[in-house]
Amino acid sequence: MSTLIAEDLLLLLLDDAKGTLTATSYPQTILGGGLLIELALTEAVEVGDKEGFWRTAKVRARLDARPADPVLVDALAVVNDKERGAQDLVNRLGKGLKETLTARLEQRGILERRDGKVLGLFPRTTWPSVDSTHEQTVRRAIEASLLLGATPDERTGALIALLHAIGQAHKVIDRQDMPAAEVKARAKKISEGAWAAKAVKDAIAASVAATTAAVTAATSATVVSS
Repeated sequence: MSTLIAEDLLLLLLDDAKGTLTATSYPQTILGGGLLIELALTEAVEVGDKEGFWRTAKVRARLDARPADPVLVDALAVVNDKERGAQDLVNRLGKGLKETLTARLEQRGILERRDGKVLGLFPRTTWPSVDSTHEQTVRRAIEASLLLGATPDERTGALIALLHAIGQAHKVIDRQDMPAAEVKARAKKISEGAWAAKAVKDAIAASVAATTAAVTAATSATVVSS
């Protein structure tokens, strides 16, 4: 089954039974990062070098880019609209993406939409798993890299890098007897992208930096308000 990196991320972060996202998953930023990496993988965009400590890398569309997936077509239109830094861009790409992707996954028979209410008052939609076959295949590829030392392909490596950025890489797999600290260390090493081509490595670095900034900002806001 052909899925986007962002779709695989979403499946890994959704609780299969409850159909809800983990509380620390920051879906807009991380899913937008998945789209940016996907665009780089398909050679639709290129990520420039950072121009300074406080500035994120600029992202530019390639003139000959013709993505086939409609989600990528829409994402490329956002890139084409105006030259932006990666951090701004991943948040724009991620806006409303969770709803788009869950609907797609429902159409494919992977998720089921359930509408209910919290405390009998507040509407809530959940997306429990119907068919976890593809998700388990993705999970096994991640486990092979994190637990067995296999070299990841670009898609698996990108997934691990983004999961590491939000502290979830060690939580979405069965660690068996391996300590969480060791899994985190392996995820960190993979996130550095030595296995990836430069264009993809640059996109991963930019997406991870944007996600890390979002997590840091959210954590700081929580501390200040508490």
